[in-house]
Amino acid sequence: MSLVEQVRQAGVVGAGGGGFPTHVKLSAKADTVIANGAECEPLLHKDAVVMEEWAQEMRDGMLLAMEAVGAQTGVIGIKAKKKKAIEAVTRAIAGTPLRLELLGDYYPSGDEYDLVYTVTGRLIPPQGIPLNVGVVVNNVETFVNVARAARGQPVTHKMVTLAGAVREPCTLVVPVGVTWRECLEAAGGATTAEPVLCIGGLMMGQTTLDLDTPVTKTATGVVVLPREHHIIQRKLNPQPRMAQIGKSACDQCRYCTEFCPRYLLGYAVEPHQVMRSLAFTATGAEYWNQWAALCCSCGLCTLYACPEELYPKEACDDAKAAMRRANQKWSGKMEVQVHPLREGRRVPIQALTRKLHVQEYDVPAPLREWKGRPRELHLLLKQHAGAPAQPQVKVGDTVKAGQIIAAPAPNALGATLHAPLAGRVAAVTPERISLAVL
Repeated sequence: MSLVEQVRQAGVVGAGGGGFPTHVKLSAKADTVIANGAECEPLLHKDAVVMEEWAQEMRDGMLLAMEAVGAQTGVIGIKAKKKKAIEAVTRAIAGTPLRLELLGDYYPSGDEYDLVYTVTGRLIPPQGIPLNVGVVVNNVETFVNVARAARGQPVTHKMVTLAGAVREPCTLVVPVGVTWRECLEAAGGATTAEPVLCIGGLMMGQTTLDLDTPVTKTATGVVVLPREHHIIQRKLNPQPRMAQIGKSACDQCRYCTEFCPRYLLGYAVEPHQVMRSLAFTATGAEYWNQWAALCCSCGLCTLYACPEELYPKEACDDAKAAMRRANQKWSGKMEVQVHPLREGRRVPIQALTRKLHVQEYDVPAPLREWKGRPRELHLLLKQHAGAPAQPQVKVGDTVKAGQIIAAPAPNALGATLHAPLAGRVAAVTPERISLAVL
């Protein structure tokens, strides 16, 4: 059986948040494979722990991936400050064609466009992907899962960081489908009466009050903050109010654009122009703007650059969604030239942490054994790019750990879903399969 088929059957997807089915990437041809260990979201440490604990499996997965795509070069991108991870990876890759690329402590150095340019000097074409310049990029945990897939082991568990307002910040390996509430219990519980979850991080993550949201294959961790925290108050504003505030208050200072990492790489992303479009609509609810099309939604414009605390990132998100609904494609320039001031305008993580008012939570999150015993797992049918998986079980079925419970439709982009633990199917809905753990 080919590696591509092994990875497909194991349900491997991007473990750093994107969730793109990995077997599709491994079906391509490229000259360079990059392991993304930049981990630039403040307070999260999952990728560093992966490299510290599973460096040899990550190495094996990279070498397998290089063979599959025909690559001669393999590079691990890791921040120079991650000393323990660097030591572990350096030992693991000795005598192999793999090498380290030490990165500065900037946000968002883990953006694929930024990482590919840093490692190779190549600029991905507008609205393109790394494969367009001969590169395959995967998160470091994804490569661990590739190595395990080659041994017949499906993706059933996930490494995540619990950070912020928790008693004992830590990193855990938990079964996919367990709730964040149960994960927080393993971290000693929240230290605030009204915890709010930033799943995936403060900058690009999903903000929710629902502690029973399940862990997915793409989860990197959660940052817990009190509901009264200033950042949470901003994030909980409804979208129409964000647009209304922008329409009334934006003075076109350009700070959002001048700090935009994609703009500084030379792409035609100008959030201030998207904000300007708000003024030309009756409600701010229906608009689109080409200046948003290449935005990576990193959030720097909203949470760092804007002196008036407006919402340019959210305006760009809405503009991109409106363009998709109207089936409008990028029609701007294809030439890319790096901004001469790019290096001087990069945002250090420490500066970002201060701006977010989370310095008190910037502490280590060491690996801890998870001893939880969930009564039920809630496995979302769409926790990857593409179409939702289709259930292969029905209510009342008994399943074994590792058994396939959902799979993509024929010829559809998607990923297979496996039971993390033995259980009985308690519910099947269009959104999820619930397993009562035996």
